[in-house]
Amino acid sequence: MFDNIHLDSPNLGEKEKEYLIKCIESGYVSTAGPFVPEFEKRFAKFLNVNYCVSVQSGTAALHMALYELDIKEGDEVIVPAITFVATVNPIVYCGATPVFVDIDKETWNIDPMEIKKAISSRTRAIIPVHLYGNPCDMDKIMEIANDNNLYVIEDATESLGALYRGRLTGTIGHIGCFSFNGNKVITTGGGGMVSSNNEEWASHIKFLVNQARDIAQGYYHSEIGFNYRMTNLEASLGIAQLERLQEFLKKKRMYFELYKEIFNGIEEITVQKEYEGAESSAWLPSVKIDCKKVGMTIPQIQDELKKRGVPTRRIFNPIVDFPPYKEYKKGNYFNSYEIFENGLNLPGSTLNAFENIEYAAKALLNILNIKREVNI
Repeated sequence: MFDNIHLDSPNLGEKEKEYLIKCIESGYVSTAGPFVPEFEKRFAKFLNVNYCVSVQSGTAALHMALYELDIKEGDEVIVPAITFVATVNPIVYCGATPVFVDIDKETWNIDPMEIKKAISSRTRAIIPVHLYGNPCDMDKIMEIANDNNLYVIEDATESLGALYRGRLTGTIGHIGCFSFNGNKVITTGGGGMVSSNNEEWASHIKFLVNQARDIAQGYYHSEIGFNYRMTNLEASLGIAQLERLQEFLKKKRMYFELYKEIFNGIEEITVQKEYEGAESSAWLPSVKIDCKKVGMTIPQIQDELKKRGVPTRRIFNPIVDFPPYKEYKKGNYFNSYEIFENGLNLPGSTLNAFENIEYAAKALLNILNIKREVNI
């Protein structure tokens, strides 16, 4: 058994220490100072977009995107039934109604055909979620949005660095939203980012997240704002992490390919599928296990893996089952429930060695009593 196999732990080292020390020595540790604008500038350059605005979390990014697009009471926003609840809560913050649709059974992402069916006269926006780093079918989603005059807010909180037909996720819709939580592709400890090519939106969001303060007039606030600013300490960490992003993405992709190679041809295990022309960031490598065939539930499999030192995470519960959202449940969400009952996130942290990932994959085969010679 390997010690210290990591599911999604952050990768922090000397570069991060260096930038944090610079920040501390500068005296700018809160929301004023040079590191925040520098991080926004570098992040925009990486994405190849015109504007990026840092915020306090991925949730705040989604909230600001919806707020800026004037999503309000009476409006509907289409979202997948399988995602982290932070995708949906900001819709309710704005007083709007989330409309849940089922996912594609192979990619686990929002199904464009289900989006079409869910559009009504009240629909204002779509939030596609690039689940676990896997890009959605953005061409079809944008076509549907354009045909129906809808906004697309990309939830790219899990997919920094993922590509869809040569374009980075978070740059294809009208606004992109990113998270830098401790377990994401890169981290600032917390934090998030809003990306857009629309100068008016970005400028106004920048204004709003600073309590809507008109600095030219001192402490004057012309509208209701939010305390969603990123700190310089967080931004300094983000700059260091951004400089290592390609290293992280290369490792995550290598681990994802290793899982695919080991599980190739195993009928009981299916790796989350990418669309043609898409490349996942592989934030969390994920598989669907035929639990009926193997005679075990996901919690039972997790327990056995834990005994072998392999940490895992269960797939998100369909949000329509949560008490605040049960009233929005319409339809059977068959694919969402199937993935929840049979899906599993496997170790993908860049702190792992190649051997850790190989061990985790073989441990799963062993638990499921699947005999196979694996030569890597």
